[in-house]
Amino acid sequence: MIKVNEIYFSIQGESSKAGLPCVFVRLTYCNLRCSYCDTEYAFFEGKYLSIEEIVSEVKKYNCQLVEITGGEPLVQNESLLLMKSLADDGFEVMIETGGSLPIKEIDPRVMIIMDLKCPSSGMLKKNLYENIDCLKPTDEVKFVLGSKEDYDWAKQTIGNYRLTEKTAVLFSVVFGKLEPVKVVNWILEDNLSVRFQLQMHKFIWEPAAKGV
Repeated sequence: MIKVNEIYFSIQGESSKAGLPCVFVRLTYCNLRCSYCDTEYAFFEGKYLSIEEIVSEVKKYNCQLVEITGGEPLVQNESLLLMKSLADDGFEVMIETGGSLPIKEIDPRVMIIMDLKCPSSGMLKKNLYENIDCLKPTDEVKFVLGSKEDYDWAKQTIGNYRLTEKTAVLFSVVFGKLEPVKVVNWILEDNLSVRFQLQMHKFIWEPAAKGV
């Protein structure tokens, strides 16, 4: 059984899949407490469902793209079986993970969107850098930036681990805290090979809305 906060149908708001219809399976619990968290309601709320029940609910939306998110989905080990089951059923599966828990056991068919937490998150010490060696070319690493310090740290980390040679790198801003134009200008000035993104769903719907 897996504790599920919500299952809903929306569009991908981030990553290289942004704009595509997607079924989101938001799992309960998180081992991090980022300063800018926008899904605190997923820390504890939810109900227990079997993998079969979750897959059945996902199938109702007739959409092949599915994202497992949270909270932190890897807190519950059963999430690994859920992703495998969805992939076995022919779904295109993604997971969004905070980068503090091992990703090596994730089914190789799953596209991993992994955060590396920047200084302003307050969770810098939780980054599990060994995960970088487990990333596939089809995965993506995300930096959420709240300050120039975050940007400089992300730029240094990209260089230290040669991240852009391993996989796609995404930069986004803490919504309402750092102006997107500033980050775009920094990227262009430094000629970084990264993808800048906005949280598309927060511009379509009310930023604090759930289930979108």
